[in-house]
Amino acid sequence: MGKTIALFNQKGGVGKTTTGINLCCALNEMGKQTLIVDTDPQGHSTSGMGVDKNNASPNVYDVLLNGVPADKAIVRTKYGDVLPSNKGLFGAGIQMVGIENREYILKSALEPIKAKYDFILIDCPALLELLTLNALCAAQSIIIPVQCEYLALEGLSDLMASVRMLRRSLNPDVQIEGIVLTMYDGRTNLSLQVASEVKKYMKEKVFRSVIPRNVRLSEAPSHGKPILVYDRSSRGAQAYIELAKELIKNNK
Repeated sequence: MGKTIALFNQKGGVGKTTTGINLCCALNEMGKQTLIVDTDPQGHSTSGMGVDKNNASPNVYDVLLNGVPADKAIVRTKYGDVLPSNKGLFGAGIQMVGIENREYILKSALEPIKAKYDFILIDCPALLELLTLNALCAAQSIIIPVQCEYLALEGLSDLMASVRMLRRSLNPDVQIEGIVLTMYDGRTNLSLQVASEVKKYMKEKVFRSVIPRNVRLSEAPSHGKPILVYDRSSRGAQAYIELAKELIKNNK
């Protein structure tokens, strides 16, 4: 039985999607059966894995609201499997409100396919709304990307409060898989200070692997490729390879 991990942060632009795409690819390269579930209507995880989001049908919307089995909507790529999303998912949260056990629709949908995968990664929208709650209720653990900027420290305490609320009300067994520091620049005092404060606050929950600020990482999604394929020699690619190794080791 595989492990289901949500990539979550209430702040946008911190590297959730980048981390999801590149972890999926790196784990896949290491022989792990890996699926990325895109629950963001922007569909960036979908396109970043080389899937045409505009023509992806059926997709996660059909799984959540039309009763399509998840395995019928999965797209298989050489980088790993994708449960795609697109702009059709906008408004899905409102449509789900009247459904019984609405927070657990995704969890129920993924249950029949969990045994096929070593890792299922769920890319969450930034807003804490019903699509995000579905992702968090389906997850056994959470990876939290934290950008190395001052405001990230302020947001981290709010985020941890949201996780505590989630445990109390909807998913008591969910764990923090780890905090991954993103957009790190070791030449700046700010990055060093933020990294130090996050480690002080979260202690052993911070991954040793740190994702650097890297132009090639930013370019890769526009080519529909993970960084390991777009530029394997880049610092960003090497960082995600190390993060994947650390994740596998932590889950032995």
